Amino acid sequence: MFKKILVAVDGSKMSIKALQKAIELQKLVDSELYIICVFKHHSLGEASLSMVRISDPQIPDQALNEHAKEVVAFAKDYAKEHGATRVRGFVKGGRPSRTIVKFAKDKEVDLIVMGSRGSDSDKDGILLGSVSLRVASTAKIPVLVV
Repeated sequence: MFKKILVAVDGSKMSIKALQKAIELQKLVDSELYIICVFKHHSLGEASLSMVRISDPQIPDQALNEHAKEVVAFAKDYAKEHGATRVRGFVKGGRPSRTIVKFAKDKEVDLIVMGSRGSDSDKDGILLGSVSLRVASTAKIPVLVV
């Protein structure tokens, strides 16, 4: 049924719930589990709006990349501790929705699993998160929004 399952994580509670669901599915169908964390590249203009003044314009992307690596490492460990096998982790920079869909296509993924809201969503959780909405509406494969 599903040979490759991609779960997008960002460290939020909802992405952990999505990871839990992806682990359940992976164990049921014995598929490969891909974990991805996408960090949004910030332009110099965006970085300049930060309250923190930096001397090296590469630092925001480096910090985001490092954080994304930590999120993926945690998710991989969590998946293995909960019985997942054949787990691979990936970190990518770019626009999250577009990057997730492109990654899924490039890796010939059969299913994308993600949280309904991520770390940057509305605080009351009233609306479906913009990233999950964009992925669900643009992906050519099934998307399970948890």
